[in-house]
Amino acid sequence: MNSVYFILGTPGSGRRALVRDLIANGLGADEKAVVLLAEGEAADPQDEKLAALANVEIRRWQWTAPNLPRLKLPAGATVFFLADSLVSPIDQLEALKPWLEQQGLELARIFTVLDCGLAEKHPVLGQWFDACIRFSDVVFLTNRAGVGNKWLSDFLKHFKDERFPCHFVQVKTKGDLPTPLVWLDPTPRRVSQYFEEDYVDLSDVIIETGDDEDDEGEAVEPGEDDGIIPPEPYFVRQRSGRRDREVPDIRDFLTKK
Repeated sequence: MNSVYFILGTPGSGRRALVRDLIANGLGADEKAVVLLAEGEAADPQDEKLAALANVEIRRWQWTAPNLPRLKLPAGATVFFLADSLVSPIDQLEALKPWLEQQGLELARIFTVLDCGLAEKHPVLGQWFDACIRFSDVVFLTNRAGVGNKWLSDFLKHFKDERFPCHFVQVKTKGDLPTPLVWLDPTPRRVSQYFEEDYVDLSDVIIETGDDEDDEGEAVEPGEDDGIIPPEPYFVRQRSGRRDREVPDIRDFLTKK
């Protein structure tokens, strides 16, 4: 079964350089890799280096809400699926699970490539990155040149205090990633349980409790105490169709970098 690495990040964050590194130093020369790039992604200096790898096939894909496109992929290939950086990451993450099931694919890990310079300049984007990191097994911190040490320390402390299990990797400006096989290890380290096999969407379910005559049947939300995985909070919608937890539109900040 094909393994899929789903990669979140903003334009210019260095996702393609990271993927090239992971393939070149984490996969064997005879292991086929397919890299899926959104049609709207601009050209990148790393494209030529990525295409030069003999075991790599690069394809373009297009987001058509609310679904990811059906694709015919070579059997046994490792898939590096770069999310469309201009589309809501939450919409794409929600669509990812049914897409994997339809395609008969297995999720290995979710990566977030975090542009530290962009995040420091626009604090409101903390909401965008918080959402991505909730679903991520590994967070790669890029574009750290000129970023204040205090900002970076405070940023990492927030997730440490919240006991996030994901890895945080500070990517050097030059040079390959350390221990690429560690980051490709499919062991899940994400907070969200949406991709667990026993997850059931119960966003609209209300459980009635009424164990004795005095209990009037108080409505409670499903939770882990009931042996039920709670609904993924980022996917819960109001009656209007809007999400309970909304993230900023990244396009509003790219020209302000």
